[in-house]
Amino acid sequence: MLSLKVKDIVYDLSLNPVVLLIDEKEEKVLPIWIGPLEAQVIALFLNKVEVSRPLTHDLICTICSRFEADLDKIVISDMRDGTYYAELYLQKDEHEQIIIDLRPSDAIALALRSTSPIYLDDRVYDQLLPIEELSEEQQKELKKILDADSTDSEKKRLH
Repeated sequence: MLSLKVKDIVYDLSLNPVVLLIDEKEEKVLPIWIGPLEAQVIALFLNKVEVSRPLTHDLICTICSRFEADLDKIVISDMRDGTYYAELYLQKDEHEQIIIDLRPSDAIALALRSTSPIYLDDRVYDQLLPIEELSEEQQKELKKILDADSTDSEKKRLH
């Protein structure tokens, strides 16, 4: 499995939110289109915005903690019919691991909230885009995003 990190939320030409996951060397990118509400939650976590009341992902982390289950990792596990799938790995104790199916956007938000690592399963590895194989315009846009501070409030576009 390949380790990924969340770089940013960007917007395509139709202003649909896209979460960018990149490998540690920043040579490959996995864009995942998500809903606007999910993008907002991920952006809150990326920008370390404090909220006055717990969000759903905070609640899930609290429930796991109360049941003494650690959020071990999330895995982008599959892609079928254009839809990505993810799994949340909870570690109850050294002998018990619980795997839960969930949407990648929720998995990413939970990973950010809990500082759990994000991995890409080998079955989905071919969905990664080598940055050098993008068009020149796409490379320039992506380079700007990769070099920019993720706290930049301007909406970033992915062409």
